Amino acid sequence: MSQPLLQSHLTSLPLIHRGKVRDLYAVGEDHLLIVTTDRISAFDVILPTPIPGKGEVLTKISEFWFRKLEHIVPNQLADMSLAEAVPDAAERAPLEGRSLVVKRLKALPIEAVVRGYLIGSGWKDYQKTGQVCGNPLPAGLQLADRLPQPIYTPSTKAAVGDHDENVDFDYTAELVGPELAAQVRQTALALYKAAAEYALERGIIIADTKFEFGLDDEGVLHLIDEALTPDSSRFWPADTYRPGISPPSFDKQFVRDYLETLDWNKQAPGPELPPEVVQKTTEKYREALLRLTGAS
Repeated sequence: MSQPLLQSHLTSLPLIHRGKVRDLYAVGEDHLLIVTTDRISAFDVILPTPIPGKGEVLTKISEFWFRKLEHIVPNQLADMSLAEAVPDAAERAPLEGRSLVVKRLKALPIEAVVRGYLIGSGWKDYQKTGQVCGNPLPAGLQLADRLPQPIYTPSTKAAVGDHDENVDFDYTAELVGPELAAQVRQTALALYKAAAEYALERGIIIADTKFEFGLDDEGVLHLIDEALTPDSSRFWPADTYRPGISPPSFDKQFVRDYLETLDWNKQAPGPELPPEVVQKTTEKYREALLRLTGAS
């Protein structure tokens, strides 16, 4: 793993956007460069402490899933190499292993969330209403219970520092039109089903995940951003899973659990993470990569 990267600095390409984790640069008119940093966010606040190697792990996992699931939906990956996008070797060096050159697509204003288990905000909604984002569920479910079938629970895409809001399908139909909204829902459910079956064979339960989609100039739907990573999903070890408790995870839940012990109002600036939390989180991300892809 390379030195931790909190923020990329490119002079050869124009910066378009800095997200919670990714820096986005324009590569001509038809491509983008996505640099996945080692930043980590929790409760929609970017923390000041990097997680070494996190950007490389997320990039490898995303690229793995893009290629594995491309029979379901096209994805953002482009044929252009990093060396073509950033010819200067010195400028390119910090980006190796953590960057993807992708097609420039029109992103949809939807977080396409699929839940296979009852946890997080879904559990809170269920306790209040017996539903999750308009999806009625059976009575008597426990925390972390497997749902009778995966459900689609979209949310809005918030700016950095703001909170995504759970919405129902009808809201997304108003945003992008009923046909496209239905295609996003169907595609997200198909992606989740295929990925969850594969991951379970490798000892990982994908409790829920978030997809993002974009359109090309012909209106063809593409999977974009990241795919089925520990940042965009809840990964649980299958061998210790049981309903009724919040399972240990391969994602950043370890960081969230630590932050919950602090006297912090969950507003920026976020607190520094101690070395033991950084180390444990790094190990969790690397284990997810190893289990899913066989790569270290």
